[in-house]
Amino acid sequence: MRVRQRTSTTSRAILVAMVGLAFLIRPLAADERPDYAMFGEGKFLRYLNAEAGGIRAVPRIGLSFGGEPIRAVIDSGSTGIVVAARYIPNLDQLPVQGDGRLTYTSSGRVMIGQWVVTPVTLTGQEGGSVSTEPMPVLAVSEVRCLDNARNCTPHDDPSGIAMVGVGFAREGDRQGQSTPEKNPLLRVTGGDGPRRRGYILAAEGVHVGLTRENTRGDFRFLKLERQPDRPDWAATPACITLNGASPPACGSMLVDTGVSAMFMTVPPEQAQGAERTLPPGTQVAIRAGDIDLYGFTVGDGSPLAPEGTHLRVSSEAKPFVNTSFHLLNGFDVLYDADAGYVGFRRR
Repeated sequence: MRVRQRTSTTSRAILVAMVGLAFLIRPLAADERPDYAMFGEGKFLRYLNAEAGGIRAVPRIGLSFGGEPIRAVIDSGSTGIVVAARYIPNLDQLPVQGDGRLTYTSSGRVMIGQWVVTPVTLTGQEGGSVSTEPMPVLAVSEVRCLDNARNCTPHDDPSGIAMVGVGFAREGDRQGQSTPEKNPLLRVTGGDGPRRRGYILAAEGVHVGLTRENTRGDFRFLKLERQPDRPDWAATPACITLNGASPPACGSMLVDTGVSAMFMTVPPEQAQGAERTLPPGTQVAIRAGDIDLYGFTVGDGSPLAPEGTHLRVSSEAKPFVNTSFHLLNGFDVLYDADAGYVGFRRR
């Protein structure tokens, strides 16, 4: 499926103007790009709620601990499986690593429980599945709320919690325990050949493991830096331009399948008087490293545009944009956990 991006003349002008600007990362030469020719171990998991024609809702995947699978959100905005304790069979018999705590800053919900160790199976439509070696899972026994929570109700012995967090570089966002070994897509077992740890998020599902087949096509790659004080890769560098304001606000971006709204932090000179949200007609352009990724006009109905925008205006905070899952309507998004690359393939 090919998705057409609908941008106004002003949007296109913004994107063209940004082509000549070099920010953060230089283009990769051909011999610097990752080579996946020797890798053949991969599985495709079609989302349980996949629809023809694009992604229209937070994607769901089956999650099982040996019993019947439950429907869970596959969330690239967090790292680690977070599930209500009541959903884990034989919980009292599982090894315990220690107390656990993970905060979802988009909603303000704080998940509290214990990290237990268990194998996990993830399933998609049409029988696709992958299983992991025994790994930490946060069994949630309590939900608390941040003081400024957007959508949170405190609860003891909660239900309805099932998140499969597959993101990277998330430890700094109130997720200090969300280190790479808690990412189930990096703990997959089985297969006979060499495996490249990573995945490709698409509008219909997720490719688990990077192979010569699923990485075909015109991917644009960015090489990530190592975080100096954490065992993870750094976030994807990005620049934000609103209504053509110069210079762009440069910081980082997050492709977050767990939310339908965009979260953005920009300085006052980019906000141009906007507060809390971007008004209709605002021209938005996003650049990822050296890649002029995409643009849209707020309210224009583009399939890449979020359902809404939560805007933070700050002269001190680092610029940031969370794209929401809508970016997958225009691009397949690759993450290479072994070599430290992100890639974008236009649909």
